[in-house]
Amino acid sequence: MKYRNASHVLPDELLKEIQKYVTGEAIYIPKQEEKRRWGEGSGARQFYKERNVKIRADYNQGNSIDELIEKYGLSADSIRRIIYRKNN
Repeated sequence: MKYRNASHVLPDELLKEIQKYVTGEAIYIPKQEEKRRWGEGSGARQFYKERNVKIRADYNQGNSIDELIEKYGLSADSIRRIIYRKNN
């Protein structure tokens, strides 16, 4: 980790405000990152989205719920939830 003198980086006004809370100590300031939604980093969100599209397509092509249970290894409730979900 790289340390920098705050007086060389921060404006005087901000430095004085920080000194009200911490003086003469090293503090860690985390990188600013956008908060990602579940599964976006690992690709799981995309995987399940694509799987659900395939399930709906199979159902619309005439596959029964029992066939979809067998093919995708999901419960009947999960298959129904995917098929009947309003915001496809």
